Amino acid sequence: MVMEICGVAGQFSLSLSLSLSIRYGCVQANSVSGLTKTWPRVSMAAVSSTGKSELESRNRMFVLGMGFVGQFFAQELKNNGWIVSGTCTSVAKKKELEDRGFDVHVFDSNEPDLSALNTLKYYTHLLVSVPPVVGIGDPVLQHKQLLRSTLMDGNLQWLCYLSSTSVYGDSGGAWVDEDYPESPTSESAKLRLLAEEGWLNLAYDLGLSMQVFRLGGIYGPGRSAVDTIIKREALSEGQKKRTTKKFTSRVHVEDIIQALKASINIPSTGRIYNIVDDDPAPREEVFAYASKLVGKKWPAQIQQNTSGRAELLTQKHGEKRVSNARMKKELGVRLLHPSYRSGLQSIINQMEAYL
Repeated sequence: MVMEICGVAGQFSLSLSLSLSIRYGCVQANSVSGLTKTWPRVSMAAVSSTGKSELESRNRMFVLGMGFVGQFFAQELKNNGWIVSGTCTSVAKKKELEDRGFDVHVFDSNEPDLSALNTLKYYTHLLVSVPPVVGIGDPVLQHKQLLRSTLMDGNLQWLCYLSSTSVYGDSGGAWVDEDYPESPTSESAKLRLLAEEGWLNLAYDLGLSMQVFRLGGIYGPGRSAVDTIIKREALSEGQKKRTTKKFTSRVHVEDIIQALKASINIPSTGRIYNIVDDDPAPREEVFAYASKLVGKKWPAQIQQNTSGRAELLTQKHGEKRVSNARMKKELGVRLLHPSYRSGLQSIINQMEAYL
């Protein structure tokens, strides 16, 4: 496994007696005083009127785990002028993300190369979207001392850990908020809670602004009930488990992104937020609506998707309904998709052809 930063060799001369040498994927800035600072190659830096390089003056986000949410967030920030880097889990994904203009490290939880963690000192913002691994726990917190020393030497202004509402366990269908006692039942949920505590403790020790986002079931373009029906996919094991739940809290990826942006503007210390929509509807209701949307747009194409029908008829248990009141009140988030209905309608509106 290789964790790397790719760069292009070259020499650039700038004013203010500042030269930038780009070698082996790093930018080295040499000032007149002889002090040296080595930066990861995240852009070609230019000197601003204040004497700071563009790299030093711009907001810089590092996304640990550029999966579904991480990629959407990275693209949104990049579109708004941020410098964005991150990690992924394969060389193929690395190339795909680099083709989109991101600097990406490959991070394998089982064989971690720690060079990416050393680069965190150069970033102003950090999003952690790496799931815990059974038998390992949080793969980044396994290197807590290196992480601590790196962040102590850096300029981190904002840190957010993406967790899951699964840490609450089953409340029998009652509404739960962030003060509800956690009672995770699955191994993955237990590891999520341990990871939350680990990141919160680290941030507290370092005096960093940090928040935990507990996400409901994530959906969006390419990952929704509409997509499952169109592709006629069989239910995954995770989907089969969710069919037994009377209530399922979910959230559109666009609303996760706007909540993240809001928290950057309103930083907190150790605050936990549930990031879900207003409608914890059962999965069968969501799929019935999605099927209706697909049939309306492509009446000649849609076929009855019977995959998983038996699972949908199983006995339901309550699980939980998750409140988003704190997110709305403290972060000022107004949901773009308060229900799966508007979310799925938005997704199908963006589809030009039946896949």
